[in-house]
Amino acid sequence: MVKERARILVVGGGYVGMYTALRLQQKLKRELRRGEVEITVVTPDPYMTYQPFLPEAAAGAISPRHVVVLLRRVLYRCHVVVGEVQSIDHAKRTATLTTLATEEEGAGPEQMTYDELVLAPGSISRTLPIPGLADHGIGFKSVEEAIGLRNHVIEQMDIASSTRDPAIRDAALTFVFVGGGFAGVEALGELEDMARYAARYYHNIRPEDMKWILVEASDRILPEVGEEMGRYTVTELRRRNIDVRLRTRLESCADRVAVLSDGARFPTRTVVWTAGVKPSPLLAATDLPRTERGRLKCTPQLTIDGATHAWAAGDAAAVPDVTAAEPGTETAPNAQHAVRQAKLLGDNIAHSLRGEPLETYSHRYVGSVASLGLHKGVAHVYGRKLKGYPAWFMHRVYHLSRVPTFNRKARVLAEWTLSGLFKREIVSLGSLEHPRAEFELAAGGKPPIDPMNDPKGSS
Repeated sequence: MVKERARILVVGGGYVGMYTALRLQQKLKRELRRGEVEITVVTPDPYMTYQPFLPEAAAGAISPRHVVVLLRRVLYRCHVVVGEVQSIDHAKRTATLTTLATEEEGAGPEQMTYDELVLAPGSISRTLPIPGLADHGIGFKSVEEAIGLRNHVIEQMDIASSTRDPAIRDAALTFVFVGGGFAGVEALGELEDMARYAARYYHNIRPEDMKWILVEASDRILPEVGEEMGRYTVTELRRRNIDVRLRTRLESCADRVAVLSDGARFPTRTVVWTAGVKPSPLLAATDLPRTERGRLKCTPQLTIDGATHAWAAGDAAAVPDVTAAEPGTETAPNAQHAVRQAKLLGDNIAHSLRGEPLETYSHRYVGSVASLGLHKGVAHVYGRKLKGYPAWFMHRVYHLSRVPTFNRKARVLAEWTLSGLFKREIVSLGSLEHPRAEFELAAGGKPPIDPMNDPKGSS
């Protein structure tokens, strides 16, 4: 039996937040029915984004709505609050949060009390003080950014096709991606593939007219798939006329000119930043212990070290890797660990409430798969190395098995099947980002300027 009315607060609706709450729903079904447990999930978005599908959503292979999972439908026994936690005072078991109604009400942030805390706010893009990055850079962590980037790329092709100015045309057809991890390589691979296909519908644009540049500060890309597969990926990308620059950094993108550390300068209207992530700023607004890198100090049981009734996993947590040969090694902040940690986290909270012993998180990394575009990929799984079509097929099978809910699995599979039977979708719906622009203009107002597409580079 659990204690009288245990209030569980889950901060974050990503992998860890959703899967932990989902597990708690299953494990504490009777307690929830009797009113002995209450689960509240506070999340900025009412959905969980399956990020491995963002590159395919950007390329048009998957509909954006099928990349996300509605939390209210999945977590039907939980209270889902769309809002943001601003700070946490765990000593007093209180969280300060704002919701969509906070500004309307004018009463300021509200306080929420809890008994058990699950802190899973995830991560944000790790940026550097590079001139012009805040004004012109494009991220790639959300479905909105993925679809915005897809629209942007197609619109740049429209600009290049219609302009008579060679400088504008060259800048429009130059695409710079910074970061050689999964997000950068997969986004570049999928979008280049899409743009290459789209070029056949433009009378004056050929695939070779476009410049695709990948900038990576280290000496290799995709370190998760191993050195050999990383080298193969570089070779494969260069074979597609993609300029891969290793040991190179972006030094500036001010005035829409990408300046690299090797001295190269590329006038461009597209700079995609995927150079790593860092823990959510929320962690600094708590009284919980953190590591030097800003992540929460955790135990192998996924409790926060030195804090009772506090739990964490995923990107925000530094979880010891008990399977590693070297002491002090932490699990990698990726989806493979996050999903597995979330399930154990839900189990351990249920164990704790019932006075049962906790389990230890132990999972040996099995490998990674990456897509490089349609029918192209690399994989290093259980020591086996695959490339080309087999790796691409494994990538799809693996992520189809991992995307939450049967509904989403069926819809994604149906879209893949249809895309194999019919031509690719290359429609740009950039007006979705400013749906009231036309009406505002008709009503005598001034439509908003989109800095991505402003020819003068306004921000």
